[in-house]
Amino acid sequence: MGKHDVMTPEADEAPFGFAPNHDEAARLGFVGALKKFVNFDLENRLAALFDNDLVPAAGTPPETRAEAAALVEDHPLYQLWGTLTFHSQNLLWDAVQVTTDRTIDGAVAQYRAVIESESLGSIALSDELLVKAPVATTEIHRQPGGYWREKRADDLEAALNYSGTVELYRIAKGMAAGERPAPDSFGRFVAAVARKYAPDLEPKAVLDMGCGTGEQTLAYKREWPGAEVHGIDVARPFIRFAHAYAENAGVPVHFAEMDAGATHYPDESFDLIVSIIMFHETSKAQVRDIMRESWRLLRPGGLVCHLDVPYQPDRVPLIKQVTNHWQVRHNGEPFWSGFAELDMKAEAIAAGFDPEHAFATYEAVGPAAYHFFGGRKPA
Repeated sequence: MGKHDVMTPEADEAPFGFAPNHDEAARLGFVGALKKFVNFDLENRLAALFDNDLVPAAGTPPETRAEAAALVEDHPLYQLWGTLTFHSQNLLWDAVQVTTDRTIDGAVAQYRAVIESESLGSIALSDELLVKAPVATTEIHRQPGGYWREKRADDLEAALNYSGTVELYRIAKGMAAGERPAPDSFGRFVAAVARKYAPDLEPKAVLDMGCGTGEQTLAYKREWPGAEVHGIDVARPFIRFAHAYAENAGVPVHFAEMDAGATHYPDESFDLIVSIIMFHETSKAQVRDIMRESWRLLRPGGLVCHLDVPYQPDRVPLIKQVTNHWQVRHNGEPFWSGFAELDMKAEAIAAGFDPEHAFATYEAVGPAAYHFFGGRKPA
C-alpha cells in the first residue's frame, strides 16, 4: 500500500463528513488494497487463464457472455475471484460502519445546527419516499439498508457510509497514485467535458441529477460562480448530508429530494444538466424517464452531459463481461448489464435530441475512461 493510500482527513477539507481516525483509516486502507489486488492482480490472472488456457482447450471460441461464463465458472481461480470480491465488499461496509457509528451523533448535531441557521443555499425534503421499484427494493453496492434507510430523526447514516467508500473505491480502482485529488474533482471533470461540447455555454442554472452526497455538485458552483446550482436525489439522508456539506464549505447550492425522472421544475429551467454514475443504478424504464426529463428541463442552447460506467459490450472482452455480470448477480449491481447494453445516443434521440446534437462517447481521466452521453438543444 502506497503512502497516499491511508485515508485520513485533509486539513483543508470542509469540517463535515466522513472522518476516520488513524486506526479506522488504516483498516479502510487495507480493504482498499485488498479490493485493488482482486480487481487487478487476480482479475488479470483470470483473463490470462481464459485467453491462454480455457479458450484454446475449448476448441471453438465462445461468442457470447453466456458461452464464456460456461468455460470459466467451474474453475477454482474464478471461484476465488468471486469469493474475494464478495467478502471484500462485506469488509468495506463493516469498515465504514465503524467510523459512522462513532461519529453519527456529532454529524446529526452539525446538520441540525445548519438547518437552524441562516443558509447560503437551501434544502427541500419530500413528505413521502420517492424512490420507485425496482430500485426501492435494491441495496445498491450491497450497502446495508440501501441509500434511503433511516434509523433516527434527521438521519445521515446511509450518507456517511456511502461517503466513506469514495476514497476506498479510488484505491480499489488503481486511481490513488500521487496526491489525493480535491473532493470535487469528478464534478470538475464533468465541467471540463461540458465545456468541450459547449465551449460557448455560460450556464445561469445547473442541475445535478442523482447528486448523492453532494461533494461533486459543489464543483459546478465553483466553475460557474454566477450560476444557480441545484442538486436532486431520491435518497433523503444523502440530501441532508449534501446540504450540510455545502453549507460548511461555504458554497450556496439548492438541494431537493426529488426523482430525476419526474421532477417538479418547470419546462426549460436549466442551461446545463449533469449526472455522475447514476444511470447504471436504475432500471431501463427509469433511464428513459430521466432522459426525457433531461430534454424537458433543458433550455434552448443548453447541454445535457451525463457520465457513467464505460462497460459497454463492444468495449470490453468477453471475460470482463463475465466478471461484470457476476457483479449484477451477486454484488449489488442489478441494473449494470442492462444499462451497458443500451445505445445512449439512440436513447438521447428518442428523448427528443436532434441526431446532429446528440452524443455518446468516452473521455479519459487518469488511467480510466468514462461514458459520456447527452446532447445540446438548438438555440
